[in-house]
Amino acid sequence: MAQADATMMGGAGASSGTEKLVTAEGVPLKRALERAQRRRKLMAFALVVPLLAFILTVFVFPIAQMMWLSVKNDQIVNAIPRTLEELRDWDGRELPDEAVFAALHADLMEDLERPRREQATGPMGIRLNYELSAARSAVSRTARAASGFEAPYKEAFIDAHRLWGDPELWRIIKREGRPLTASYYVAALDRQYDEDGRIVQRDENRRIYVSLFGRTLMLSVIITGMTFLLGFPIAFYMSILPMRHANLLMICVLLPFWTSLLVRTSAWIVLLQQQGVINTGLVTLGIIDDENRLSMIYNMTGTIIAMTHILLPFMVLPLYSVMRTIPPSYMRAAKSLGATPWTAFRRVYFPQTLPGIGAGGVLVFIISIGYYITPALVGGQSGRMISNEIARHIQQSLNWGLAAALGTMLLVGVLALYWLYNRLVGADSLKLG
Repeated sequence: MAQADATMMGGAGASSGTEKLVTAEGVPLKRALERAQRRRKLMAFALVVPLLAFILTVFVFPIAQMMWLSVKNDQIVNAIPRTLEELRDWDGRELPDEAVFAALHADLMEDLERPRREQATGPMGIRLNYELSAARSAVSRTARAASGFEAPYKEAFIDAHRLWGDPELWRIIKREGRPLTASYYVAALDRQYDEDGRIVQRDENRRIYVSLFGRTLMLSVIITGMTFLLGFPIAFYMSILPMRHANLLMICVLLPFWTSLLVRTSAWIVLLQQQGVINTGLVTLGIIDDENRLSMIYNMTGTIIAMTHILLPFMVLPLYSVMRTIPPSYMRAAKSLGATPWTAFRRVYFPQTLPGIGAGGVLVFIISIGYYITPALVGGQSGRMISNEIARHIQQSLNWGLAAALGTMLLVGVLALYWLYNRLVGADSLKLG
């Protein structure tokens, strides 16, 4: 007992001595260690700040801005606030009463007094034109003539443009007179609002976006499957070759990266067109008649062929990196135990390549689902993808809200598919090298 008590007293003394340890400057050792640890953390964070700022600037902020544009809807609110206040109790059936037209005239006159760059009627006309054809001309023509209007204003507005006598225009103004809107997403799903404000399906000849999403998904799956069928034998052959020959083949695989994407796509146009190299060769060999040349360009076939060639390295590289780590002795051991070459490949070798297949498949699928240049050049009408429609709205129709809604839906769709893949397979099984 006495010996145990002495030991405990010695331990307590040692602990007390440790707490009294100080540095050469007289700072307690524990505090000095905490200060050094905090300094290291700050230094590590300072080193990461440039990369974090770069990611926020070129990746997170543009995506957030795109998602905001898909619901932003302040054009009408900024242009005619008095009119929207008068429309609050309107039933949406007959034309609004004289008070609404008088408020609209007051809003237009106030807007005309602003500097030209701050006038809001122009953006309002563009926004209304997305919902109803000729609405932009109605707003611009009426705004120019509003200074000469006299009461009663209802007849003056209807005389200025016929759309002011259409209840549909007023229903749109009331519905879209809010800071936020879901109209862009409604249009992106091939839906529209009816007279009662319910969301209904568009006419059959105006439904394009849902089918484009389906075509984009289908083409991406086909291209991913084609790159797998072509890339697996290439990667397998490279993995069993000596390193010297494998490096030579790796250069051939990477060679397309050294050539401009536009040049490669243009080369496929030369090869695939009806008077191109492939058709001419088939006619020369007598395989097809000159009158029955194959149509392989400006359609879905051209998109699949060109994009498979362009995205093939993204499948080969992950496969090769995984196959190179599989010991050949596994196959020899399976054969020595009585397995046939096919059984050994199917039950021993192939399961070990699944991480490479998953990584290559995810890379090719995600890249192809948002591809733009190649479908635009070789896809024609049947080979176009949703990215081409997004670009059209940004560059031609200038309907940035609808383009943002389509882009957001595409992003959410890709994230949902990746989440599903993670739940079924597991993202931790991916191996890129």
